[in-house]
Amino acid sequence: MSAVASPRPHPRQGLGLRRWWPLAIVGLVVLAAIFAPWLAPYDPNTQNLIGRLKPPGTVSRAFHYWLGSDELGRDVLSRIIYGSRVSLVVAFASVIISGTVGTTLGMIAAYRRGWTETVVMRVVDVFLSIPAVLLAIITVAVLGPSLVNVILVLALTRWPRYARIAYSQTLSVATMPYVRLAALMGAGATRVLFRHVLPNIIGAVSVVATLEFGLMVLFEAGLSFLGLGVQPPTASWGSMLSTGRNYVATAWWVATLPGLWLFVLVLAVNLTGDAVRDRLDPRFR
Repeated sequence: MSAVASPRPHPRQGLGLRRWWPLAIVGLVVLAAIFAPWLAPYDPNTQNLIGRLKPPGTVSRAFHYWLGSDELGRDVLSRIIYGSRVSLVVAFASVIISGTVGTTLGMIAAYRRGWTETVVMRVVDVFLSIPAVLLAIITVAVLGPSLVNVILVLALTRWPRYARIAYSQTLSVATMPYVRLAALMGAGATRVLFRHVLPNIIGAVSVVATLEFGLMVLFEAGLSFLGLGVQPPTASWGSMLSTGRNYVATAWWVATLPGLWLFVLVLAVNLTGDAVRDRLDPRFR
């Protein structure tokens, strides 16, 4: 009696829930950041020294601290909601800037070849040889801590990854017959790259951008934790972790809750990136 082999499940079976719940969490955080003035119970910078370091659920004067209060009596929930604005603005802006610069330079290097390729890719190698966190810390320390400087520094340190991906993808696409035909018919390099090459490599670049988004959130939190990000009294998850570490033994919620929100957001973004990769991977079609 021969055994009947069970059918092999399709690689994308069972990905529905894993694909959608992380995206829902990211969407909720984005909505919370956009509608923070209406969702936050109080102004994130309003102090109530009588109600400092109150545990979650405590009522002090006119404040109802759903997630507790910090060392200055500020509402932790309100500061977490407003802190999401900083993280998302930095992540979105840095990903857009670094992705645009890196993808453009990578495509130009692969299409032009010659000395252009040599110069661009050697600069990429130099940037990739320096630890990104160390480079970001040094640059922010020189330029000064601010929201704009954090965005520029993160974009400066992360564009080489996009350049590498765009370079390798463009090398294969540039040899396609339709690309050569477009060049022979008189299309300029700009038209060929952005009309014929970019649409064919945008999938791989999008996967990198999705994964980089979570990394940018972590980098921003790390710089703010070190005092090199946005400055007080602006609410930031990293700065909340930095001040809350001094009260872990007596007021665990000050550092634990922002850290939990940070963990959940980065996990959701990374899982969303995996889902995007599975969606665009031709082996799963």
